[in-house]
Amino acid sequence: MAQVTQDHPTACLALADGTVFYGQGFGATGDTVAELCFNTAMTGYQEIMTDPSYAGQVVTFTFPHIGNVGVNPEDDETVDPVAEGMVVKWDPTEPSNWRATETLTDWLAKRGRIAIGGVDTRRLTRAIRQQGAPHVALAHDPEGNFDTTALVEKARGFAGLEGMDLAKQVTCAQSYRWNEMRWAWPDGYKPQTEAKHRVVAVDYGAKRNILRCLASAGCEVTVLPATATAEEVLAHEPDGVFLSNGPGDPAATGEYAVPMIKGVLDKGLPIFGICLGHQMLALALGAKTVKMNHGHHGANHPVKDMETGKVEITSMNHGFAVDSQTLPEGVMESHVSLFDGSNCGIRMTDAPVFSVQHHPEASPGPQDSFYLFERFAASMAG
Repeated sequence: MAQVTQDHPTACLALADGTVFYGQGFGATGDTVAELCFNTAMTGYQEIMTDPSYAGQVVTFTFPHIGNVGVNPEDDETVDPVAEGMVVKWDPTEPSNWRATETLTDWLAKRGRIAIGGVDTRRLTRAIRQQGAPHVALAHDPEGNFDTTALVEKARGFAGLEGMDLAKQVTCAQSYRWNEMRWAWPDGYKPQTEAKHRVVAVDYGAKRNILRCLASAGCEVTVLPATATAEEVLAHEPDGVFLSNGPGDPAATGEYAVPMIKGVLDKGLPIFGICLGHQMLALALGAKTVKMNHGHHGANHPVKDMETGKVEITSMNHGFAVDSQTLPEGVMESHVSLFDGSNCGIRMTDAPVFSVQHHPEASPGPQDSFYLFERFAASMAG
């Protein structure tokens, strides 16, 4: 047992291979186990921590200035942080932004999320890239007492995300309506009052800004839980169906999602999917998904539209990908990552059905791909 006295680090990150990183803890105390990933975004740490797609993961931020603009209620993508914890290079400073209502440290502590600062995040990121996303145990103890042997064993005992259905853990408990549009100066979030299309959004872990983008594109949005059946979706008489982002293994979530999607496909309705929703649609059409080495997490990912040749800079957050080699006849690859050539979009050649792996709603990130929401609205206009 490795003991650390009070004048030593107050947090440690133990990897399943036995590597231990020490640093200064902030946020909640205790320990947690998860998969470790890294995110290269330079802004939006609050949106990242509250993105339901990060369930079961601790996030390493490659950008060092984390916490410097504080937090505020408007930037939450869901009610509370979903990521298990965070790893940063420098300890958070006092916030310097007029929108801040709370410090990152207090926000994490109140919401039970552990963080560690003072870590060599470049070294950690290189290790993730080379060896794949490791299983880790993250601990914070103000007294600095750590049983590193036990923490390494906890990391080794983590089941991992393969085969894990996490959508049921982050989806809504019951259906609800959404009419809030995208943030705009100077009024902030305004309600949508002129809906043209009735949309059912299936919530596998939906970010709020996705729903806002749908509303801004003229959609009247009804959100249903991940386990909704085709009958329940169609009972709302939608003009189109949206499949949201979310966490976990798409093959596991597909056990109940694929039959629902197939039922909607049979009715010929327009369908638009993002992230996990993209993977769910691909599975329903007959393709397969694979676990990636370390996934894509960031706000600077170049994606090529294979039909127009246009390159978009996008936000991404996924550890699984659609295997483009398994796409069936009648389904084309519409977008490709220029980082590694992995699939980033599909569409049916004879129906208004399409999906993308990246996040056109950004939050955080560039807005190059917002046109996809307008394309979905246009497909419902006939």
